Amino acid sequence: MNPTLRPRIKICCISNRQELDTAVALGVDALGLVAQMPSGPGIISDDQVRDLARHTPVSVASFLLTSETTTQAIIAHQCRTAASTLQIVDALSEGTYKDLRTALPGIGLLQVIHVNGPEAFDKAKRVAPHVDGVLLDSGNPNLAVKELGGTGRVHNWDISRRIREALDIPIFLAGGLTPENVQEAIDTVHPFGVDVCSGVRTDGHLDSGKLRSFIEAVRQYTISMSTATT
Repeated sequence: MNPTLRPRIKICCISNRQELDTAVALGVDALGLVAQMPSGPGIISDDQVRDLARHTPVSVASFLLTSETTTQAIIAHQCRTAASTLQIVDALSEGTYKDLRTALPGIGLLQVIHVNGPEAFDKAKRVAPHVDGVLLDSGNPNLAVKELGGTGRVHNWDISRRIREALDIPIFLAGGLTPENVQEAIDTVHPFGVDVCSGVRTDGHLDSGKLRSFIEAVRQYTISMSTATT
């Protein structure tokens, strides 16, 4: 990441138009819309995802978080919801990224890699040539009830930094980010973008004060780095 350019800000778990309007008014770059998941916060129906994607301004990306693992099911899911970007939160079990590219021209592909240990590095390297970006999160898809996001846990940012240094595609950093730690996270990893859900919520609802603080922390970091390099 060029230190004079601020990381993109993606706010996940958007569940209604009020939250959408709040996030957009505060200047976020992308919205995460969480469809059916085995666990985690912010889950909404496909009809709600479609409605929110339709009302997202063209200047803001809408990300469909899908837990489907076959390309056929993922394609159908995107067609039902019409989000601008697919965020695939689990590993593909059938089909290829090429299948998705062919069926969904113009739709961005973001693959989530859950950073549970050094093996995440090899997983990210394998998928990177086939997607538009990778999101590094703190879930655990190996549990009986899979955790595929929204855990509020921080993972090992040193591993995330190694992944970011090795790949030449955009890297989003997620997992336990808050207004208090996001500057340290950016300083450690230097991601293309940061992604937050629980860190800007109170009692499950988007907290405009926390969101404003989060955005200001990202912007202050950018200003500070820009000043330091002039």
